[in-house]
Amino acid sequence: MSTDRQAIRPFWFIPAHGDGRWLGSDEGARSTEFSYLAQVGQAVDRLGFEGVLIPTGRTCEDSWILASALAPMTQRLKFLVAVRPGVTSPLFAARQAATLDRVSGGRLLINVVAGGSASELAADGVFLEHDERYALSDEYLTVWRRLMAGEKVDFDGRHVKVRGAELLFPPVQTGGPPLFLGGSSDAATQVTADHIDEYLTWGEPPPAVAAKIAAVRQAAAAKGRTVRFGIRFHVIVRETEEAAWAEADRLISRLDDATIAKVQKTLANLDSVGQARMSALHGGRRDRLVVYPNVWAGVGLVRGGAGTALVGSAENVAARIREYRALGVETFVLSGYPHLEEAYRTAELLFPLLDIAPHATAPRPAVAPGRAGETGAHFRHDSAFAAGATGPS
Repeated sequence: MSTDRQAIRPFWFIPAHGDGRWLGSDEGARSTEFSYLAQVGQAVDRLGFEGVLIPTGRTCEDSWILASALAPMTQRLKFLVAVRPGVTSPLFAARQAATLDRVSGGRLLINVVAGGSASELAADGVFLEHDERYALSDEYLTVWRRLMAGEKVDFDGRHVKVRGAELLFPPVQTGGPPLFLGGSSDAATQVTADHIDEYLTWGEPPPAVAAKIAAVRQAAAAKGRTVRFGIRFHVIVRETEEAAWAEADRLISRLDDATIAKVQKTLANLDSVGQARMSALHGGRRDRLVVYPNVWAGVGLVRGGAGTALVGSAENVAARIREYRALGVETFVLSGYPHLEEAYRTAELLFPLLDIAPHATAPRPAVAPGRAGETGAHFRHDSAFAAGATGPS
């Protein structure tokens, strides 16, 4: 029987920016055709993953549209979809969320993304420095929480102003879909302490993750709240250690030093604390990629955001997952290249060795009336999507 101290919640990733077999190469690339993304979603639903992260950003298909399309094609799968404060209003996003929560039968999760790329944010009409984005997020989520609680909201903040805001069609989940957030800065920790249900970190070595968890727990406790924890990793799991590490080497075998240097220069210009921590793990060097037993930073040579992978035999990768679980990490958001085949490999090799938490979903509701009176871009691992918009900042 699963216990809170042992069980994990496995998630997968919908490759909404494309997919492929090599980092930094278009050879064998798979475009973002919906038929392929649907294959991935339906596979992980059947394999027993609890949910999927759908990325956000200018190089991705829209996460809300994809989640809406995938929901009726799956049975139990949950969808972690981004809300970006400042890009949309709190009420507009809350209406979208409540509707998708209802349509999916309570399978929506919200990923709050403050953003780490000034150029991408500027293209979306947001011109704020790092900490100001989190100040905006604090106001945004204050209004969001009140809307999801069924209140009619007047709010006059520095960044957010609403009058008479109200949800007429409530979400299925009481209090609204759970809120996730990833961020390594002090400002992100404070927003987490005030509003967030589950804190996400990119895959740093266990001592660094333990320190982040302790800081978030302390900040949340000071507000009388508790927070759950998740982590974002790629995964390369095989029958043997030798086969897994050979696959890791193959994945970056098409990379040249000029491409790595170009991407690392772009990443260095972002104002994301989380990205800086990811880049510091390897420093752009091929000889510094193993940063902890079975933790490999090779993906981060040419990918912004989640740049580490769990690499090894099923037994050793499972042992590493249990090590993170002992720290308090419950949700493991995993991915692999290509995503369809690696989802099968991960579930078939790894799941039998882990205690997987059951994930029942709410019954699908009937649609009730409101209250009276009331294509894809090809797979790319380069600076074009180095902003890492799906993760911590």
